[in-house]
Amino acid sequence: MKRLEKQFYEQPTLELAEQLLGKIFVRMLPGNIRLTARIVETEAYLGQDDEACHAWRGKTARNQIMFRAPGTMYVYFTYGCHYLLNIVSEPEESAGAVLVRAMEPLEGLAFMEGQRGTSSLTNLMSGPGKLAQALALDSRCNGKDLFGDEFFLENAPPLPASMIGTSTRVGISKSRELPWRKFMINNPHVSKGKVTRM
Repeated sequence: MKRLEKQFYEQPTLELAEQLLGKIFVRMLPGNIRLTARIVETEAYLGQDDEACHAWRGKTARNQIMFRAPGTMYVYFTYGCHYLLNIVSEPEESAGAVLVRAMEPLEGLAFMEGQRGTSSLTNLMSGPGKLAQALALDSRCNGKDLFGDEFFLENAPPLPASMIGTSTRVGISKSRELPWRKFMINNPHVSKGKVTRM
């Protein structure tokens, strides 16, 4: 499949959160190990008027990756136990990112199962911490982009509106009323958060 080019990530964050659904995330590991997974759930975060966003108070040492070019990976450690994958959006110096909340595993299942310690397909990547663990994402991935040989996204046909659900965001305490979570309706790999279609 064709790789997504830089202009794809230059969409406004709220649009990108929806357009990422169905696209294929690829990580190439040494030994030509190919890990692929379909993005099935996302959440948008904006640097302005969004208190749940790391960048809403401005640039810091922790969040400075969010101010880089669209298509950069912002990978951070949270709750003392999980890495989370975000894809930077918005023009440079205007912070925004899309949190990838869940994926459907496609290739490299043996590696992912070893990472996660489970062989349950619907449990492998059904949450942001789970998918990062399955793909072996950590702080060394923070700041890398999706245009090289190690990380990239492959295109897939846009989903029809009937397959896309919307809800408020999950697992946050501020700005949680914003309907910025997108997911593939009836996909068994979506996380166990709210599934109300709006």
